[in-house]
Amino acid sequence: MRAVKILFLLAVVITLFSGCKHNPLKVDISDIDKEVEVVPFDEGLFSLEGKDTLQAFVELSNAHPDFFNLYTYRIIKIGGIGDEQFGELMKAFITDTMIQDVKALTDKEFSNYTKLEKQLKKAFKYYSYHFPDKELPTIYTYISGFNQSVVTAENIIGISLDKYLGRNCEYYQQLSTTPQYKVQNMHKNKILSDVAFAWGITEFEEPNAATNLLGNMIQKGKLMYLVDAMLPAVPDSFKIGYTPQQLEWCQMNEPQMWTYLIEKEMLYTTKRMSIVRYINDAPSTSGFPLDSPGRTGVWIGWQIVRQYMKKHPEVTLPQLMANNNYQKILNDSGYNPE
Repeated sequence: MRAVKILFLLAVVITLFSGCKHNPLKVDISDIDKEVEVVPFDEGLFSLEGKDTLQAFVELSNAHPDFFNLYTYRIIKIGGIGDEQFGELMKAFITDTMIQDVKALTDKEFSNYTKLEKQLKKAFKYYSYHFPDKELPTIYTYISGFNQSVVTAENIIGISLDKYLGRNCEYYQQLSTTPQYKVQNMHKNKILSDVAFAWGITEFEEPNAATNLLGNMIQKGKLMYLVDAMLPAVPDSFKIGYTPQQLEWCQMNEPQMWTYLIEKEMLYTTKRMSIVRYINDAPSTSGFPLDSPGRTGVWIGWQIVRQYMKKHPEVTLPQLMANNNYQKILNDSGYNPE
């Protein structure tokens, strides 16, 4: 009897271990020497208060020549150093009462800035593992006055920390240009996936490669798989920007969504508004129940690409990102949710 019990327990242990899913993207990055640089640009900028002469701004510009103009022209939109009113406009920005308050809130929310820095560096070590020959960007963090969350340029990523102060930030309730469904993702746990996705668009997306809904779904699905590769330990809800309930809804309704797209002959539509309906961020997906999240087309494309990579372990991440034969990716994935 004792021998039977031991054999039974051994069978349970084997079953448990065999049921554990190994994530092939959790690779060993301990030998990766390349490291992304993370620059707290706002610290340099706000340290100029009280000595905010044009010369001080010139010195800051010289210290960060590649980023300074991007920040002043594209992010806070006050022009450049050569403009007549630049010094006054910059001084007004850094001494503005609301900006000062937002800076204080940001300093509090990111009091452990080193943690964010380490997370970003780790994400780009995973990136370097898969793309050893690619140059790494320099990452700048700053206060933007609630402008774009993440901006990218050649070898540059910019992060507006004041767009990640948490869903309950009182300022977010006052932003008429920011709907509530977007506010749900304005927290610091969303930074890493936003950065990875934005960098993926910059490096790999070919704007004219996808001409129909299926192409757009798989194109975005490839970017989400890149996010998987850069953030293998991050939960899917943070990667896609869904609540746990929204993620569960997609998982429960995956077959029905796929059947709907096929029966309504939507996969090969080239109509822009039909594509936007499934790809762009929204409170829910038009045509699906109200409790569906937006971007369900992106989510399905993500699952197609995951299935494709699971069935074809010989395909490398660079090969996937270079493959714009979206129909073949679907065919070779064997995707058929049940």
